[in-house]
Amino acid sequence: MHVAQSLGSGLMTKLAEVLSRVRPEVRKQRPYKVGVPTGDILVKLNQNESPFDLPEALKEAVFAGWKEIAFNRYPSEQPNDLAELIGSSIGWDSEGIIIGNGSNELTYALGLTFIETGSSVVLPRPMFSFYERVVHIYGGKVISVAPLETLGFDTEGILTAIQRTGPSMVVITSPNNPTGLVLPLAELRTIAEATAGLVLIDEAYIEFSDEPSMLTLLSRYPNVILLRTFSKAFGLAGSRLGYLVGHPALMGEIMKIRPPFMIDRFTVCVTKLLLEHSQLIQDRVRLIRSGTKGLIEELQEMEGVRVLAGQANFVTFRPPCDGQKLFAALAERGVLVRNMSGYPELNGFLRVSAGAPAENRRFLKALTQAML
Repeated sequence: MHVAQSLGSGLMTKLAEVLSRVRPEVRKQRPYKVGVPTGDILVKLNQNESPFDLPEALKEAVFAGWKEIAFNRYPSEQPNDLAELIGSSIGWDSEGIIIGNGSNELTYALGLTFIETGSSVVLPRPMFSFYERVVHIYGGKVISVAPLETLGFDTEGILTAIQRTGPSMVVITSPNNPTGLVLPLAELRTIAEATAGLVLIDEAYIEFSDEPSMLTLLSRYPNVILLRTFSKAFGLAGSRLGYLVGHPALMGEIMKIRPPFMIDRFTVCVTKLLLEHSQLIQDRVRLIRSGTKGLIEELQEMEGVRVLAGQANFVTFRPPCDGQKLFAALAERGVLVRNMSGYPELNGFLRVSAGAPAENRRFLKALTQAML
């Protein structure tokens, strides 16, 4: 019997009472889920993952190190040794780095630190929907800025919103998910100079971009924090590790609300090993960038297809036919992409991650067949 059906009227009343104590900002939300069609999916290109798993030799090295770890002991409260390795690899003081259990978890930490009930947060559209969700959960007010006709960032609109609302936070995702488009470094500087609040720059896809990272200027802007991940270029989406980069004093405040023991030893072990093989990552990034470029060129050759030529590891495009039907037709052919119609500006658009060369070819073949 279902649990809810087994409760008597008295217990149902008790359940209703405790549910009424859940914060209304939370009750308004829905669980975050990625809808996946049923059936045999042979090519998975819907979540901007790396198409490359760890080489077998590196896996064996990870498992060998894992055998030496005591399962009955807590990991470090914060993985400071890993922070030092990351700091060394990017040229930043490890005191200015916070490591999290994926970048989404760190987004919650930033929300808890900076967003109060009624706080204004400027979010350009379209943007990874998780940010709007976090703002609402903490009771903040979303100040939405529409994109240009090109679907690129409206920097003047962002500056106007900052001047009008004095936000506690501005979020920029560059390269942007879901479009892949970037905001030039000069315009990021202008935004950082225009606000006294936090400017969070999500650089999840920065390794694939031609535009320089804000890291090159970060020491001049203590109100800027970068958010990065090991899920994309490093291919560790299944391991869950992200990190923040910013002024040590600012990181010190965020650390006050960080729970201890968030990063398990296995994740630390894998990440350390991968940082020692930077050439492997650089080679794979080149392959993925080449694959993305090839997809853009092939899609641009197709009649009636609108392509957003971004700088990430995916391509967002609008076919000349019904996007929802094309999404289903591709799934029937074993190719899974992402339907972007949940974003108002991207109604009818699809997004395809750059896969291995064989996967890209299979996608293009299935797409051509489905659009006939």
